[in-house]
Amino acid sequence: MKILCIGGGPAGLYFALLMKKQHASHQITVVERNRAYDTFGWGVVFSDQTLGNLAEADDDSARAILQSFNHWDDIDTHFKGQVVTSGGHGFCGIGRKRLLNILQQRCEELGVKLVFETDVSDDQALAKEYGADLVIACDGLSSRIRSRYEHSYQPEIDTRKCRFVWLGTRKPFPAFTFAFEETEFGWFQAHAYQYDGDTSTFIVETPEDVWLKAGIDKMDQQQAVAFCEKVFAKYLDGHALMSNATHLRGSANWIRFPRIICKNWVHWNAIDGRQVPVVLMGDAAHTAHFSIGSGTKLALEDAIELARSFDKHGDDGMLAVLDAYQHVRSIEVLKIQSAARNSMEWFENVKRYTALEAPQFAYSMLTRSQRLSHENLRVRDAAYVRSFEHWIAGRAYAQAGIAPVAPAAPIEPLAAKDASAATAAPPMLTPFRLRDVVLKNRIVVSPMAQYSARDGVAGDYHLVHLGSRAMGGAGMVFAEMTCVSADARITPGCPGLYAPEHTQAWKRIVDFVHANTDAKIAVQLGHAGAKGSTRVAWEGIDLPLESGNWPLVSASEQQYLPGVSQVARAATLADMNRITADFVHAAREAAKAGFDWLELHCAHGYLLSSFISPLTNRREDDFGGSLENRCRFPLRIFSAIRAVWPAGKPVSVRISAHDWVEGGITPDDAVQIARLFKQAGADMIDCSSGQVSKQERPVFGRMFQTPFADRIRNEVQIPTIAVGSIYEADHANSIIAAGRADLCAIARPHLANPAWTLNEAARLGYADMQWPPQYAAGKAQLERNLARDRQIAAASTGLTPQQIAAKLLEG
Repeated sequence: MKILCIGGGPAGLYFALLMKKQHASHQITVVERNRAYDTFGWGVVFSDQTLGNLAEADDDSARAILQSFNHWDDIDTHFKGQVVTSGGHGFCGIGRKRLLNILQQRCEELGVKLVFETDVSDDQALAKEYGADLVIACDGLSSRIRSRYEHSYQPEIDTRKCRFVWLGTRKPFPAFTFAFEETEFGWFQAHAYQYDGDTSTFIVETPEDVWLKAGIDKMDQQQAVAFCEKVFAKYLDGHALMSNATHLRGSANWIRFPRIICKNWVHWNAIDGRQVPVVLMGDAAHTAHFSIGSGTKLALEDAIELARSFDKHGDDGMLAVLDAYQHVRSIEVLKIQSAARNSMEWFENVKRYTALEAPQFAYSMLTRSQRLSHENLRVRDAAYVRSFEHWIAGRAYAQAGIAPVAPAAPIEPLAAKDASAATAAPPMLTPFRLRDVVLKNRIVVSPMAQYSARDGVAGDYHLVHLGSRAMGGAGMVFAEMTCVSADARITPGCPGLYAPEHTQAWKRIVDFVHANTDAKIAVQLGHAGAKGSTRVAWEGIDLPLESGNWPLVSASEQQYLPGVSQVARAATLADMNRITADFVHAAREAAKAGFDWLELHCAHGYLLSSFISPLTNRREDDFGGSLENRCRFPLRIFSAIRAVWPAGKPVSVRISAHDWVEGGITPDDAVQIARLFKQAGADMIDCSSGQVSKQERPVFGRMFQTPFADRIRNEVQIPTIAVGSIYEADHANSIIAAGRADLCAIARPHLANPAWTLNEAARLGYADMQWPPQYAAGKAQLERNLARDRQIAAASTGLTPQQIAAKLLEG
């Protein structure tokens, strides 16, 4: 083949040498606009895993790269005068110029033609000149080729919020260093790492509004560098910062990161009667934020995969090769881009986390991408995790005002000064206090509709369902949404708190939980609104009853399932007064039943949610229009129930933090909703999403709703509950430890295993978890079995039992 690579960066050079290795008869040309052995940029970073991939693909270049690397294991996080060090990360730094020089030399050794100082303005003319059978478009972030064939590649380009600049310094940094400094204009952060014997990369980043307030847009390059030297003087130890783009003004050298995703990676051109593919590679095809150091990794691995696709599928033709390449790479790239997006958004919102103390701030930073979890960190640096667990447990016990006691004894409220005796429980198993209620740990059983009540009465089923889960180790169990009137039910199987027999039935269950467990029990009050009068889930979820329907109300007239559901009428002021009274009555009855906690359901398209969302609220009175007006009725309900609920017991509010529909509630709105409820006296926000409209298009994934809890907790400064695809102890420990939420609500895992919390504690190797005394024999056997399994696995793999446990928890 005749192959033309437009762009002489890592992607083009590496693909060229791999293909030349594969078939020496290939005629391969790399065209680069810079001079030979010249480039801009400082150091690049690889993980140890990436180095393994390079060694497998081409040992000769990998060996030269390895000889030029500066290797380190530690990450240092500098924040508010403290430094937190975490080890075992296994990174390597190399100068970008050195990397390219190695690849250029290797290409020349193999016979690849390198053409420098050629700025390609017409790829088709160049492809015709070289008679190319394949064109590789690896011309970088601002790819002309991607722009020219935009209709084929269909790129999405999201220019992000921060300004950043790549600088260098002769100050050696023995660890990958993150430094955060507050100025009169706002927060600046530096990403610094050493990549050769005497030079380090020093990236400075800040939100654009801070950059503008500092006046950097009006500075020349020398002034901008001097500004950065002043901000980060204590880390530079008198060393200067260096720029290799001194010909640019400050504003030109500071760029905003473009997040690029292309739907298609191949365009076909007709050249001399032949169909010639133009294939995107590297930054032209996709970008990953520099904060996870994966841009060059992705470019090199693109090259490896395309070369591998030719080797595997070459006999099947070009189309088969390129289909395989895009399929395999797009999956991997999306994973990296997802992690990179999480990391990028964390750095864009550093101010959000600056109320955290330094140890937790550093942990949040380390786990920001969600690829690095609590147990991953334990494998890398067990001493760091052990120290951090001691710190976070000590703080949790102190804040809860209790001290850890022997496993067989109940947790009793004690003076805060006694908390110094706290032991290092895993983060999810530390206590939590809200008002006068102390939860023994941070795991709660989600409110899950069971549709098993009769005439609103919670019966034996609920006693067993909630009782078994309370005995299963969770800090608190939520009863399912409990309806404030008969016409507030979702289905005829929903429980209520609107008749005396309902209160007595709930009291029986609450008394059982209190008498037989050390868990707390919560009630969630709600009104189904337009989603009411339907069949139980297993008979047709959201479908209307075949008979016996009751009339429905909503914020505005609506039909939840168009053409199927019953039409709900718009609530009148009289309806709203009656419904308020129903909520007040139910709250009083919940208090009589002895519930420890009350939650107001304002999510998922039910009545109060229908007032909040613009998708379902089209009112023109004081309860419609602006977000503040749309929240007016739910806030009225909240204030009414808070007034009659015992002062020492919390009230949380569940909201839909994202409708996942254009024109609906957004995460920005959710922050304001949380602020309004906090101002009204809410103790906690339970952060769910969706189920307001069947047009929703949620983006699912593990812990996919946790970012809503994280943002509300740290921007609004109110405790939150994280929900949604949290199904491992590792998830919960990471969330709690990073300060992304205060509680984790676990739903489906608790349906499969009522004792999920007890089992996960045993899997973690945490022996101080209190079990019901009747189950003590089961605890001992489970712990012995798990310990034996870890020892067997350790013997067969060479890993420590702790590493085995971590890998098991990773799934």
